[in-house]
Amino acid sequence: TYPFTLSWSHYLVLMRIESEAERSFYEIECQKQNWSVRQLQRQYNSSLYERLALSRDKEAVMRLTQEGQTINNPDDIIKNPLTLEFLGLKSDVSYSETKLENAIIGKMQHFLLELGKGFLFEARQKRFTFDEENFYVDLVFYNRLLQCYVLIDLKVDKLAHQDLGQMQMYVNYYDRYVKQDFEKPTIGILLCKEKKDALVELTLPKDSNIYAQQYALYLPDKQLLQAKLREWIEEQDE
Repeated sequence: TYPFTLSWSHYLVLMRIESEAERSFYEIECQKQNWSVRQLQRQYNSSLYERLALSRDKEAVMRLTQEGQTINNPDDIIKNPLTLEFLGLKSDVSYSETKLENAIIGKMQHFLLELGKGFLFEARQKRFTFDEENFYVDLVFYNRLLQCYVLIDLKVDKLAHQDLGQMQMYVNYYDRYVKQDFEKPTIGILLCKEKKDALVELTLPKDSNIYAQQYALYLPDKQLLQAKLREWIEEQDE
């Protein structure tokens, strides 16, 4: 149990969380990450606990309530969907990948909070040249906890197998020509509006360090996610 070092305003938010497990998670994260009251409220409203829990097994969900979010392997940084409501983009309005990228750059502090622990921003439209041809990675991050590069490509249309192949090439380049010996293998994330798990599974090898992660431009329905989580836990108990 953490000592009472948060402000009274933090505890006013925490006291309204009915689930003891969920309340414990947010209290631990507040302590570890020094969240402001506004950041705590945002993370709760964005259903961070449910989004993380639904992507883990039952044992890992228990660790969330006891230790908060731990980052030990690439899977630990993934949450679906990534919630980008702070960008101010409308989901029913057409926009380009450049506009999405510009919006993220303009709200980088918020984006880093949503990505999670350990992320450092390095570059946008990072160019590298191979075989006399130039290639550009939309966003390059480094995760100091995993000690590896994290490459993000943005897709506003349906994800295609060519997108996965391109990211595989980016990751291979970084692993062979950029990564240092003490660093872990590069992670590639395709941040997309729509994906099909079957296509991703068929295209990528099982040991791939590449992830297709959907994003949403609005806060998720918290009650719906809570119901899904309860249903998932009941299935695990059977």
